[in-house]
Amino acid sequence: MTAARAEDRVRGFRFRRLEKPEEFRHAEELQRGAPDAESAAAVPASLQRALQDNGGLAVGAFADIYLAGCSVSTVGWDGAALYYYSHATVVRPEYQNHHVGFRLMAFQRDEVLRLGLAEIRWVYDPLVSRAAWLSVRRLGALPDRYLSHYYGRPQDEASRGLETDRVRVRWAIASPTVERRLSGVAPTREEDLARWTSSSAIVETEAGENGLRQPTAVAEPSGASAHLEIPFDLATIREHEAVSLRRWRHAVRDAFRAALDTGYAVDDFVVINAEHERRSFYLLSKAPAEPPTA
Repeated sequence: MTAARAEDRVRGFRFRRLEKPEEFRHAEELQRGAPDAESAAAVPASLQRALQDNGGLAVGAFADIYLAGCSVSTVGWDGAALYYYSHATVVRPEYQNHHVGFRLMAFQRDEVLRLGLAEIRWVYDPLVSRAAWLSVRRLGALPDRYLSHYYGRPQDEASRGLETDRVRVRWAIASPTVERRLSGVAPTREEDLARWTSSSAIVETEAGENGLRQPTAVAEPSGASAHLEIPFDLATIREHEAVSLRRWRHAVRDAFRAALDTGYAVDDFVVINAEHERRSFYLLSKAPAEPPTA
């Protein structure tokens, strides 16, 4: 047993590949219990077994013999490069404040590095602050593509406001930036606040009578740096002001398209405490223009 895995036992979790048939079944059940459209992406136990034995990865976080979280990925090919595609990472709600998702992805990274590949990709809902914080801030993955209706249009009325838009991220798992983020090195709160204050807003918002923010306008980004706001707590909006879900979805969709089309790229994600309010933002920078060719 390596020192890292011994430390995981001390912390109460063990991270390893799934092995037994019942472990694959438990992982499928865990995925099917995930909220909203994510449950539609659940990988059947038989397919997890097949992926595990043929180049893919099905890994779990175990509290004793109890499966606290799982992640399923496979080899991808885009016509130019090989990479790993992380299809689903799910953590039981009672363990979501134990950094299990972060540690699952870090374990998956170690396995992929041992296989000789240097990039992992995945998609997540750009409105979910927790997913953006983990993917961009903690892990150092960078969104590079906005995908509308990725899993199709929801059929049930309760989910139609959310739709199934996703952003794709690329995680350069061997890069110095990722190494720093995994070790906990990131800009300070003061640096985050200074950058947010000095950047232009793409999604303009205002607080309603109930204190929940709603988007009011989408503007084209300008200057060297911009920020794109999303809900700090999407679940609260869904519970108390579901009518604004579609407004948020379409505003963020238009904002991402405007930013990507004009040469901006997401390079960080922050939570800002301003005037007794917590707000979530993607931070974007303008790519430098290429010099003209002779």
